[in-house]
Amino acid sequence: MRTIEIRRPRMEDIEELNRFFRIVITDTFRREGLAGLIDDIEAEIDSKKKYLQLDLDSKGKKRYFLIALVQNKIIGTIEYGPTSELIKDCTNGNLRNLVEVGTLFVLPDYQRQGIGNRLLAEMLQTIKNRGIVNCCLDSGYKNAQAIWKKKFGEPDYLLKDYWGQGQDHMIWKISTSGVYS
Repeated sequence: MRTIEIRRPRMEDIEELNRFFRIVITDTFRREGLAGLIDDIEAEIDSKKKYLQLDLDSKGKKRYFLIALVQNKIIGTIEYGPTSELIKDCTNGNLRNLVEVGTLFVLPDYQRQGIGNRLLAEMLQTIKNRGIVNCCLDSGYKNAQAIWKKKFGEPDYLLKDYWGQGQDHMIWKISTSGVYS
């Protein structure tokens, strides 16, 4: 097993992280059969870049990233921040006061090796250490939804056909006291 380092991003990581976002988001859309949605891919990449900059500018107060590295190469990310407007709207505000875990991406060649699980466990522990008891997570990606269902059970909110016919969106409320490995 390779040695995986998990740490906070630094200013010198920005360029590599921006390339990382392009690779994983483009790959995710391709795997979901959505490769043709170029504007949506670009919007998703841009939002992740902005979240990263918000983290670095606020020193982790407005967004909080962790990155996973193997031999100094960034292979994964996760972040948490304020609950999105989508979650607030689709839950009638029920989850508005929670933080949202997101931006969990792992490079394609490193997927299915437990790296996402390690990032998630580290982030949930970080959130718990900050005194936060519950958080939320959402996904519109079918592949990710299968993983989250296996890990957290059925979603607390199922938005049938939210993104179009057969394209559901799912939202989970998660306790930080659970053990998720």
